Amino acid sequence: MTHLGTASGSPGTGLVFDPALTLHDPGPGHPESPGRYLAVQAALQDSGYLERLGRIPVREATDDELHLCHTRAYLATVRHDVARKSPLLSTGDTSLGAHSEAVARLAAGAALAGVDAVMTGRQRNAFAAIRPPGHHATLSRGMGFCIYNNVALAARYARKAYGVDRILIADWDVHHGNGTQDIFYEDPSVFFFSTHQWPWYPGTGAADETGAAAGKGYTLNCPLRAGAGHAEVIGAFRRKLAPAMAEFKPALVLISAGFDSRRGDPLGRFQLRDEDFGELTAIAGEIAARSAQGRIVSVLEGGYAPEGLAKAVLAHVDGLRQLSARA
Repeated sequence: MTHLGTASGSPGTGLVFDPALTLHDPGPGHPESPGRYLAVQAALQDSGYLERLGRIPVREATDDELHLCHTRAYLATVRHDVARKSPLLSTGDTSLGAHSEAVARLAAGAALAGVDAVMTGRQRNAFAAIRPPGHHATLSRGMGFCIYNNVALAARYARKAYGVDRILIADWDVHHGNGTQDIFYEDPSVFFFSTHQWPWYPGTGAADETGAAAGKGYTLNCPLRAGAGHAEVIGAFRRKLAPAMAEFKPALVLISAGFDSRRGDPLGRFQLRDEDFGELTAIAGEIAARSAQGRIVSVLEGGYAPEGLAKAVLAHVDGLRQLSARA
């Protein structure tokens, strides 16, 4: 695969983007199609962001890096399933194509590249426009449309490579990030926060799921009914997440940026508007400014109405640019 992108300019908002991520093809009519990425690419191009933002080079995650969150047996299973041209990952319901493992490895590496850019100060914050999404992938199982858990890998990598000992993962996807929760359920170094539709796929994320052992109290779920919008989602971020972070004081903020919580998405029933994603970004920025020196790495998750996804991504990226301009 040929990968594009060079980091340039003074610290601001970095963009991790690569057309090679369209090579993962789950098949005709699949919601997580390459068309999602092409719509985001067109919006970034038309807005000028592809040229103006600091481009962060993309790389593939290594086996050792993937092993930070996934068993070696699972990594072998993914390779084997793709090599034998299986239409589905044998651990779950994830559709596969000929390039799926390579693209998933590239998506994970892109998230790590975003961490590198922000933690070294080359960029103040970063958006990793990647696919396939990752937040349903557990230690040993792919689920939904997810193969490797990109945001979880970013958190573990930040801890290993940079010694970051307090990390927030905020997930505003319409689906609960069960894989992310599972990976960190007993880990007090990562605080996992999620707003999601309930009941809905994958059936996890009840309010009483708060962590276990040393991680007790470091998971905060806000399950919301279909039809939830600005008042409910923004309210949860302001009334529940912000006070919790005043105590936790994360040194890095990671976002599972799922835009299937936008109104009109075919796989969700939330009613967020484009401007709401700008406000969610601002709240994340307030948290990051207090204890994390403004450091945010956002990782694309869901969003299955391509035109709506593209508009929401632009609102989010614009929010990140405003944060970096004020830093």
